[in-house]
Amino acid sequence: MRGQHLGTALVRFSGSGLGAADNVLRTALLRAIAGAAGLAALLALAAGLAVARRMTRPIARLIDATRSMAGGDRTSRAGDVRAPGELGDLAAAFDQMADTLDREDQIRRDLVAGVAHELRTPIAVLQAGHEALLDGVAEPTPGELSSLRDEVLRLARMVDDLQTLAAADAASLHLQRRRTDLADVAANAADSLARRFDAADVALHRQLVGAPVLGDPRWLHQLTTNLLSNALKFTPAGGRVTIAARRDGPNAVLEVTDTGIGIPAGELPHIFDRFWRGQGAAQTSGSGIGLAIAAELARAHGGALTASSQPGHGTRLTLTLPSLTLEPGPVP
Repeated sequence: MRGQHLGTALVRFSGSGLGAADNVLRTALLRAIAGAAGLAALLALAAGLAVARRMTRPIARLIDATRSMAGGDRTSRAGDVRAPGELGDLAAAFDQMADTLDREDQIRRDLVAGVAHELRTPIAVLQAGHEALLDGVAEPTPGELSSLRDEVLRLARMVDDLQTLAAADAASLHLQRRRTDLADVAANAADSLARRFDAADVALHRQLVGAPVLGDPRWLHQLTTNLLSNALKFTPAGGRVTIAARRDGPNAVLEVTDTGIGIPAGELPHIFDRFWRGQGAAQTSGSGIGLAIAAELARAHGGALTASSQPGHGTRLTLTLPSLTLEPGPVP
């Protein structure tokens, strides 16, 4: 058997070897990647459309509300907008701005109505009085002329009050702030009204302790004078008005307390409204904006004016302002 030729074996390699298998695998992988990429692109497009729709819907509502408001519809609001992040905040801010504008517009309407109502009476009296004099129905006696003069003075006081109110509205833009002591302001205001208190037989007591604030002394004097004048107006002869100033923690406090007729609980929330006059003010003179001016000036100084009262026992008006430290140093 050794060295003998027994047969021939033929080996043939076909094209389906390792190279072909590699090509098939590569093609399958490329197809899988292309399919996954296409599917990812479709999903991304669908997600983008959903996000864009979610974002454009509140924007469209804001645009519609803005156009409606620009067209004169003061009741237009964006409403409860379900939007992510800043869009929701923008919609809430828009509605808050619209509410503020609506309140300001109502205040202007009330102001015009109040001014018209307050001016109507003295103008009617002046007109009737002059027509009576011209027609010879009434004689130009000193009493008749004095009555007409009183109405003219009433009109003049109203104009002055309106000018003061307009200035108080803009006071925050024109305040000349400097270090000021509420106790000094209160003392000066009390001194300026001392004769009026003596003439009305109303005692004016002072309880003044240093209360430094950063404010405009001129407007703070106006505010304090309004509070004292209001207390004097509603305190009968033999009564007492107390003005007090002190520090209370981080605040400076000014209080004006009287032993007057007091304010009913139902009227108390309205005493700072412009031209509002309660039942107790029916027999007193005035335009009804003194406390409104005081409240406006308090807000301009970054403070607040509040009231508490018990009918028949008097009223307390409290001004609260941010206090300054007592240490010497430059004004902030």
